[in-house]
Amino acid sequence: MTDASHDRLLIIDFGSQVTQLIARRLRELNVYCEIHPFNAVTDAFLDDFAPRAVILSGGPSSVFAQGAPMPPARVFDLGVPILGICYGQQVMMHVLGGQVERGHGTAEFGRAYVTPSDGRLDLLQGWFETDREQVWMSHGDHVSKLAPGFAVYGTSPNAPFAITADTTRHFYAVQFHPEVHHTPNGARLYENFVRIAGFKGDWTMGAYREEAIARIREQVGDAKVICGLSGGVDSSVAAVLIHEAIGDQLTCVFVDHGLLRKGEAEEVVTMFRDNYNMPLIHADEQDLFLGELDGVSDPETKRKIIGKLFIDVFQKHAREVGDATFLAQGTLYPDVIESVSFSGGPSVTIKSHHNVGGLPEKMGLKLVEPLRELFKDEVRALGRELGLPPSFIGRHPFPGPGLAIRCPGEITREKLAILREADAVYIDQIRKHGLYDDIWQAFVAILPVRTVGVMGDGRTYDFACALRAVTSVDGMTADYFPFTHEFLGETATRIINEVPGINRVTYDITSKPPGTIEWE
Repeated sequence: MTDASHDRLLIIDFGSQVTQLIARRLRELNVYCEIHPFNAVTDAFLDDFAPRAVILSGGPSSVFAQGAPMPPARVFDLGVPILGICYGQQVMMHVLGGQVERGHGTAEFGRAYVTPSDGRLDLLQGWFETDREQVWMSHGDHVSKLAPGFAVYGTSPNAPFAITADTTRHFYAVQFHPEVHHTPNGARLYENFVRIAGFKGDWTMGAYREEAIARIREQVGDAKVICGLSGGVDSSVAAVLIHEAIGDQLTCVFVDHGLLRKGEAEEVVTMFRDNYNMPLIHADEQDLFLGELDGVSDPETKRKIIGKLFIDVFQKHAREVGDATFLAQGTLYPDVIESVSFSGGPSVTIKSHHNVGGLPEKMGLKLVEPLRELFKDEVRALGRELGLPPSFIGRHPFPGPGLAIRCPGEITREKLAILREADAVYIDQIRKHGLYDDIWQAFVAILPVRTVGVMGDGRTYDFACALRAVTSVDGMTADYFPFTHEFLGETATRIINEVPGINRVTYDITSKPPGTIEWE
């Protein structure tokens, strides 16, 4: 929990996959917030946290379900502004005396349009400058009767109470999701809400840096820490932040697991040793990882194996540096969301991440994860605050399991060698065309199929590959990058001509959702 000198906003999580985007919108406004699952928000917690405002998140449940998640009744007696979103609106009406009905043909999923009702509402300042606002709906049930004191301020075809409020108590409720980009004017709604609540907007990356350093020192004491360093933005920022907090108590371990990109091990080790004066162990463990992955094709099994082996390697080096008791990782919000429910909340698991869901239960090391509540762009902002070189901060994300999850099916040294070369050509093309900084993440995946081709006068039977490039703000949602056909044609020609083993190139145009950014 942050320093009590900050105004704090409490987000009560009912399991929505996009709850963390609410936090992101608030942080853009320099408002400190924390997300806590509904079943952890007790009366004692509320006394300790003392929120200036509360947001009730969306969620997959129905208020009619047995054991449906509910906030403590005392939330509504705090005397602070409350905003209910989607399921949060339904909960608010259900608890305060309104009515909710099951879908029965009134469900809405996707883009919808809300039109204003009579009356002006402070929450909607800057809204309805035209006759309607585009929003993103995702609900089966709907509110059918308002709780006493509430009035309606906006409707949609299937949500007669799309925007409601009790202006006397500053209780607000919307059926849609203003936190997602598909509600273009949603950020304005959050801006209005925090203004109504009287937030000073004093939470910055400078403040986060100082508070994170204090938390690290308190957690670690005089113990030794090892940090899993990949050379990516997350682990680099985590390492520099922790080193600023505890100095030589930190030793970084760079694990070369045989699943890195072309020349990456040498590049990372050189880059880090040239820029920072901290102990760094280069652990060459290629044979260990590739041996354990031999014959494995299931993506979840791959992640579990890699997660376990990472911990085994870290434990070995923890003993070598003098019985380190902490392991530092660059775990971020999106990793946590997709792997496990945040803080024990009810959200659905999408996939395990090697450093979250893939960790063995008894690993023998305590975790230090100072970036666990940050999104990628916030980590980059923190990196700039810490003075990291632009070459560190601007790198595209690279997953801990490395090329293992860009090699669907069984992993072999042959396929990895082909994949490295193809990826190197692709990234070189992106840089040559001046597109690297316009893209969130780009990579090649080698497909578990061979295809017939013709090169010269001969027949080939080689692998196909898929190019992937996405744009994103926070890694939670993403869209494919709109390369020109000329770029794609030129890149495909280079890969086929320069990389033996590939004779077919495709481009992945799947957004997230429904896909994920990585292939596995």
